[in-house]
Amino acid sequence: PRAWLLTPNAPESEALTGLPVRTPDDQRRAGEALLALGARAVLMKGGHLEGGRVVDLLITPSGETLFEAGRIDTRHTHGTGCTLASACAAGLAQGLTLEAAVARAWAYVQEAIARAPGLGAGHGPLDHAWPLRGRA
Repeated sequence: PRAWLLTPNAPESEALTGLPVRTPDDQRRAGEALLALGARAVLMKGGHLEGGRVVDLLITPSGETLFEAGRIDTRHTHGTGCTLASACAAGLAQGLTLEAAVARAWAYVQEAIARAPGLGAGHGPLDHAWPLRGRA
């Protein structure tokens, strides 16, 4: 109930709600259950779901906003959820509305995945510094 924004992935939301999360409709049901537990807003992350598109769903008591893009074919996604949550928190701290903070964070993470430097032999990191490239 103290959280301004929860950002669970599918396995985390299943653990929190006891509900299966395999589809966007499942995301919606689990997100509504988390709101009923007292969260002010929930960003249901869809990166663990099957399919060629990633669907994240921001659910608030006043409605929902869908964030959707084609899945980026890469193994360099280590820290994606933490990066998204941190970017959302940064936007809120800067005074953005919840929807604007999530939208900006979502776009930032999409680009950070796309620009991942390709380090390591496993799930490598994102390119967190991509907005700084090319600045004088």
